[in-house]
Amino acid sequence: MPQAELQPESTGATPLPVTIESDDPLLNLVLKSLDDDQAQELVTIDLDGKSSIADFMVIASGRSTRQVASMAQKLGERMKENGFGHPRIEGLPAADWVLVDAGSVVVHLFRPEVRSFYNLERMWGFDGPSGAA
Repeated sequence: MPQAELQPESTGATPLPVTIESDDPLLNLVLKSLDDDQAQELVTIDLDGKSSIADFMVIASGRSTRQVASMAQKLGERMKENGFGHPRIEGLPAADWVLVDAGSVVVHLFRPEVRSFYNLERMWGFDGPSGAA
């Protein structure tokens, strides 16, 4: 079974990798794509029992607006190439915060400053390794 490595948001200490197993091929594609594109502080939140909008939420950071935009565009292309259709992508012009809605997986890509301002992990109850999917 494929495994994905997750890292919680930085708190000054070195984040501990968390390994989860997923049977969801779309989630695995998203995590591999973001890892290939050198996304930082990758977090996956299992939304089962929290929301009906998706099964998983993935949050990651890019070092610049250019990297954030590139990760979103490449992710959309990879989803299409692998038969997952065309995801809806919002926020590309500014690329401070880009949302990729792929149906069962929603991806938020941020510049680090914007990510800390909105702090989605806290809002969705992600509390580090024990809150991992």
